[in-house]
Amino acid sequence: MASALKSIDDITKLVPPPVNDGGGYRPSQDEPFMSPQQQDYFRALLQAWKEAILREAQGTISQLQSDSLREADLTDRASSETDWSIELRTRDRQRKLIAKIDAAIRRIDDGEYGYCEVTGEPISIARLEARPIATMTVEAQERHERQEKVSRED
Repeated sequence: MASALKSIDDITKLVPPPVNDGGGYRPSQDEPFMSPQQQDYFRALLQAWKEAILREAQGTISQLQSDSLREADLTDRASSETDWSIELRTRDRQRKLIAKIDAAIRRIDDGEYGYCEVTGEPISIARLEARPIATMTVEAQERHERQEKVSRED
């Protein structure tokens, strides 16, 4: 079970893996926004992220099938069940993340990727590299979060 705990710590970070495209290409502000090369870069980033999540999920399935909760001690059993509960919650979060990754890839295909869904302005390259599934500029996201906070307090 220790390996499951280690993998939980690793996967809860939910950040995309770095893309190794062989050529060392990184988008820059000096080139046209969402050029075909930038689109290919972000598509590869998103696909690599999705593949990493799916590999982790397969590892969880394998571990669930091979391990069983047969601990004789009730405390040990409760601890194992808690560990698996955390693991399964993480998998559920990642299942939702995969849907967002797929939506981002569709936006690339439709030519809408990289533009704020609220203002229509380009989302900064730095933000897209940090959060490739972003759909809003930082400013629009902050406004959205402030409005959510106000509506929750009402």
